[in-house]
Amino acid sequence: MISSESPFKAEVEELLEASGVKASSAEILGPFSDLANRISEALWLAVLPGSTTNSLWWPLLLLTAILSVILWALRRGRGAKGVDGREQPMGLLAYVMPKSIITHPSARVDIGLYLLDRGLMPVWVVAFLGSVAPFVEQTTIGALQSAFGGSPALTPNLAWSLAYGLVTLLIADMIFFFTHLMMHKTDIGWAIHKVHHSAQVLTPITRMREHFIAAPIWALGPAIGLSISGGLFAYLFNGGITQITIVNLSVFSFLYALNGNFRHYHVSFRYPRWLEYWLQSPGMHHTHHSYLEKHWDTNLGLVTSIWDRLFGTLYFAERYEETPWGLTEPDQAKYTSLSDNLLTPFREIARILGRRWVSEKGGTAGRAEV
Repeated sequence: MISSESPFKAEVEELLEASGVKASSAEILGPFSDLANRISEALWLAVLPGSTTNSLWWPLLLLTAILSVILWALRRGRGAKGVDGREQPMGLLAYVMPKSIITHPSARVDIGLYLLDRGLMPVWVVAFLGSVAPFVEQTTIGALQSAFGGSPALTPNLAWSLAYGLVTLLIADMIFFFTHLMMHKTDIGWAIHKVHHSAQVLTPITRMREHFIAAPIWALGPAIGLSISGGLFAYLFNGGITQITIVNLSVFSFLYALNGNFRHYHVSFRYPRWLEYWLQSPGMHHTHHSYLEKHWDTNLGLVTSIWDRLFGTLYFAERYEETPWGLTEPDQAKYTSLSDNLLTPFREIARILGRRWVSEKGGTAGRAEV
């Protein structure tokens, strides 16, 4: 029999605790009171994030700042970009924490969307990690038992634990790429994903800048893919394998969380070209956020560059290539304030569906203005 201590269940347990679901499970609250409670908690965590699964956890932010100081010293003030996406020499304070970026209206929108995302997180945790993922994992284990009999109960070691972490990361990378591709290449997906791309400046909080209806889209794929991986490793090791961790994060998750802060940060952090051919450097994501046409729909990967290479979306920018962030002018005007970013996707989706309905009926319609 498979023990109850499967690796995926352990991760779910940690996430439930980190998100606050376990702590308040004994409380009975109405939906609006519960949401207000979550947003209040998120406001506190935004000042000093306490979840080690969050890239805004203060030790990771501190490490990001320290690495930025080192880069400033090595580059003699070069390698950081201003509000216009152009590289320019900067003094130390402006290099690490430029006032023009952290006080930009776009950065304030980031904070509002981040707080809403944190407030709604328990909903997605319960919906996907609390229901879909355990079902898929148990189905995977059951299928393996039916096909191959009882667990071989392999003995875990360092190599296997690292392999488990690496496989998990690569599965997440593949799912992210195809979800991201769908967001860029479909009308409705792009209407939702524009919220993320409407960021006119990049800060670590921009990583969480998403419309709240995008959260279940991003969550469903990993919930299925990672639970299949968890079920496979639980079967092979009879539930007795765990990932190697650094400060309570798996080695690969720790490296990605740190890397993720630089993906949405004005300091360009690039790898050697030969390495970027295989791995996405944070600086490559600067190009992805550019509104210049030559940069559209490029560098869609999360960790590796493999899928971008296969689908022709890989782009290597010059060392300090200009990458003005945001949307093209007509779209940017519709996704500027917090209310714009919350309401415009619904308007655009309604327009898209209305246009398709008219087309299917064989009629004609003028272009609707959002």
